[in-house]
Amino acid sequence: MIRATLLERGLVVDGSGEAPVAADVLLQGDRIAAIGPGLHARLPAGLSLAEVERVDCSGMVVAPGFIDVHTHDDTALIDNPTMAMKASQGVTTVVCGNCGASAAPFTRDDIGHFLTLIVKKPENVAKSFGEFAGKVQAAKPAINGAFLIGHSTLRMNAMGDNLARQATAPEIGVMRDLLDQSLEQGAIGLSSGLFYPPAMAASTDEVAEIAKPLGKWGGVYTAHMRDEGDDILKSMDETFEIGRRAGADVIVSHHKCSGRTNFGRMKETLPKFTEAMKQQQIAFDVYPYVAGSTILRKEMLDRADKVLITWSDTVKNVSGRDLKEIAQEMGCSIYDAADRLQPAGAIYFMMDEKDVQSAMAHPGAMIGSDGIPFDTHPHPRLWGTFPRVLGHYSRELKLFPLEDAVRRMTSYSAQRFHLTKRGEVKPGFYADICIFDPATVIDTATFEKPISPAKGIDTVLCNGEIVWRDGKVGSGRAGRALLRQDLQKEAKA
Repeated sequence: MIRATLLERGLVVDGSGEAPVAADVLLQGDRIAAIGPGLHARLPAGLSLAEVERVDCSGMVVAPGFIDVHTHDDTALIDNPTMAMKASQGVTTVVCGNCGASAAPFTRDDIGHFLTLIVKKPENVAKSFGEFAGKVQAAKPAINGAFLIGHSTLRMNAMGDNLARQATAPEIGVMRDLLDQSLEQGAIGLSSGLFYPPAMAASTDEVAEIAKPLGKWGGVYTAHMRDEGDDILKSMDETFEIGRRAGADVIVSHHKCSGRTNFGRMKETLPKFTEAMKQQQIAFDVYPYVAGSTILRKEMLDRADKVLITWSDTVKNVSGRDLKEIAQEMGCSIYDAADRLQPAGAIYFMMDEKDVQSAMAHPGAMIGSDGIPFDTHPHPRLWGTFPRVLGHYSRELKLFPLEDAVRRMTSYSAQRFHLTKRGEVKPGFYADICIFDPATVIDTATFEKPISPAKGIDTVLCNGEIVWRDGKVGSGRAGRALLRQDLQKEAKA
């Protein structure tokens, strides 16, 4: 009977940012039991070598499982529990509920256009966060999920379809109570998406008032800021203010300077982050691409150099195609074509590569994919983000050393989102592990062929069970809903 797994002769990059060391790693149950050389000869008392599965990791890096801090995988964990698009990258934990959109708490009957980003089956939403977390647990996903509560979802609960206005005091009270209940039930924070129509009319005061329970429960505030273009500096100030008033750590989502007229403005935003970080707890995430992806919005078309359609519920056979070509076939403008395609999603080429690299290299940057799992023709970041950082940006461009690339995807992410006992290869931590070949790891997903597993990811374990090995989904289904109260108990233990 196998009772433990011994990862032998690997190069341990432990997630801390320290230099790699040659060592064995012993896994018992869902935890890391020991790290060091020659562990086969000094097993814990009561464990014999016959009870150990020995895995030769020669030439491989043994790292913590990666933490994707910006996802929309809320109900993908239920509908697609093997989570191959993330496990194949070495991801063992996803942070869901970003950009103001969460699947709970949601008390309405109709999902609406905005929530179709994350929900395809109405039965996957829930009236309370506790109920939703139960749905995730029942699905037995391969990897872990931690969950934010979406401000836009709260607005839809309290305000119905009348969202093009500021909330009233009683409505703010309803939203604040819903957030408070959700945090009590295990959510880890609040996300906002003031850039999107359901929340564009919300004032700074509205969000800050709703966010007040964050300080009480130790939750984080993540923000898809109101503007990532011309008014980005004002939006940063607003985001930092909301965090201060809520008494919460701040995470700025997918930091970018959007639109050709804003290329190069990382020279303004990054020093502003550096200064603000001296006054309060602030971090941001980045994805390693010059194109973003979200719902199709006409007001974004002029900002993009190119637009690819990812899905349309109205017009068939347009996924993966250039909007300009579609418009030509329709004999209309790209704006009219966008109207005809709705509801739909799109990829927008609207960032500068130098800006992306500058943001990624900043000490406050984490990595998040922002992949949208239900797109017919998704952005390649859904399958390629983490191997792209390791292979292209670290190994090929030498933007940062391997140990720092891993740190940005593991321990730093765990610290910022308070994911206790995750993100490091360390005794007593959970056995979330990614074994990869540092010489060959690279993304293969492209804008033309986005659904393609990475190369060089050998084996991935979540809570001690194999979820990816040799290019195939593993049998492990030990993923969990990481609940705030459990994480905080671990921190105190």
